[in-house]
Amino acid sequence: MKTRETTIEVLNDLIRINNDRIAGYQKASSNTEITEADLKTLFHRMAQESRDYTEELAAEVISLGGRPASDTTTAGKIYRTWMDVKATFSGKDVHATLASCEFGEDAAQRAYHDAMDADLEPSVLGFVARQKALLKGSHDLVKRYRDQFAEV
Repeated sequence: MKTRETTIEVLNDLIRINNDRIAGYQKASSNTEITEADLKTLFHRMAQESRDYTEELAAEVISLGGRPASDTTTAGKIYRTWMDVKATFSGKDVHATLASCEFGEDAAQRAYHDAMDADLEPSVLGFVARQKALLKGSHDLVKRYRDQFAEV
């Protein structure tokens, strides 16, 4: 019974992190000039990726008898406010926006790492590990873009 409750709690934390990620990429997209269309496409793709993960996580929470989270984390809200302030003073600098996105990706990786260390129901370990691996690929892509724009 305790493992089930822990699993629901951890999955809801991952839902919140993905909700943070969605809101963060929406913010990044709005802070990106239309001339960086490829970045807008990237940000939309990353947000959609988290929407898909959230649906999968929510379905599992429901199957375990829990209620899926629908909010974001307090830290994520504070971070998005900081992104707004930073964008105001940096003139919506692409490198700064990508560095902020990488910071968010690092937070997602930590959340998934912590989830893998928790006492989860065996049935969820596989898809949590898969999401973590896919998010690591997204993290690395954002980092490559950030490095590319640092050179400009």
